[in-house]
Amino acid sequence: MKPETLKILKQIKSRFRLMMNGVVAHSMRNKGLDYKINWGISFPELKRMANEYDKDYDLAIALWKEDIRECKILATLLMPPNEMLVDMAELWVSEITNYEIAEMAAFNLFQYIDDAKNLALKWLSSDKDTVMICGYNVLSRLFIKDKKLSFREINEFIDQSQAVLDGDNIPVRHAALNSLSRFSEISDEHKRIVVTALKNTNLSVL
Repeated sequence: MKPETLKILKQIKSRFRLMMNGVVAHSMRNKGLDYKINWGISFPELKRMANEYDKDYDLAIALWKEDIRECKILATLLMPPNEMLVDMAELWVSEITNYEIAEMAAFNLFQYIDDAKNLALKWLSSDKDTVMICGYNVLSRLFIKDKKLSFREINEFIDQSQAVLDGDNIPVRHAALNSLSRFSEISDEHKRIVVTALKNTNLSVL
């Protein structure tokens, strides 16, 4: 690690200690969000903190390696999307251990990288909950930006979503439903596709 990167990393971790919110951290633990270290700092505070630093690949990598909630989130905010290559994105997503970081990584970083659509579609077929959640959340953000899928990709997305909705994993089902809802908002034709896909269920995204 570069001396300057190490210096900034130490500075950031020292700031976390001063910003600690023990009540929030305790509440997260009770909800199953376990981290080696969790300072309970809110996302708006972390976002304001990130704005004080330039996007920095080396610093983001160093932050991501720390088993600290706030470091992980800050890493997703400080990694330059154009420098997040496929192999690195695959590594990061494989290391995500809870739903909060999965959502943060998708929202703050993965939706902006060059291969976002292809990676997201690939992640839908993962056997790991957090990877699937990343995939659905990335697609949700892309659909909001009117990102189109090919006929083959639409079939893949719908098939994977139907399989998830037939299951009993609530967080993944929620992510899939949200993604279907965003997909249906693109056009009337997209809405028709979703209505048809859900016609044999008691679910609706409209």
